[in-house]
Amino acid sequence: MLRYVAKFLLWLGGWTAVGSVPSVKKAVIIAAPHTSNWDGVWALIYKVSIRLDVRFFGKHTVFWFPLGLLLKALGGIPLNRAEPGAAVTKAVDEFSKNESFYFGLAPEGTRRWQPYWKSGFYRIAQKANVPIILGFFDFGRKRIGLGPTILLSGNENEDLAEIREFYSNITGRRPENASPVIFSRDD
Repeated sequence: MLRYVAKFLLWLGGWTAVGSVPSVKKAVIIAAPHTSNWDGVWALIYKVSIRLDVRFFGKHTVFWFPLGLLLKALGGIPLNRAEPGAAVTKAVDEFSKNESFYFGLAPEGTRRWQPYWKSGFYRIAQKANVPIILGFFDFGRKRIGLGPTILLSGNENEDLAEIREFYSNITGRRPENASPVIFSRDD
């Protein structure tokens, strides 16, 4: 029943859902551009509408009762952001413990404009030896969903060029907050 409620909410919001549950058993799913609090809401509704069991990190401070129960039921994993290196290790551990596992995150790491994407999603995919699936919120065309699956080539520049090309025509809710698809050399 929840699936039908989610499909109705997408319809009510004017969204067209794109894609379906991936054919691969494990993947990092990135969701971009992340420019608004609404991105997370629509991502959860989309996830429920296609029955995608994707897990995600959330700030540990939002896992208070009763919201924490709902977030965990939707796939949330509390994360203390004061330990940033631990996030990659924790995600990679989850991939190794599960036969099927999808892990979603926003590569910008924030809703505000940044001069780059954080490289955590890429490092997780590399260390877990899983592909990256390009999830998107296209507010310009009111499309939300899953795009292509990227098998990492071992050449970071080529992989980022492919990712950059995909997102080049996708508009976030607040386009001025969209960060370019490049990595910081500091993270």
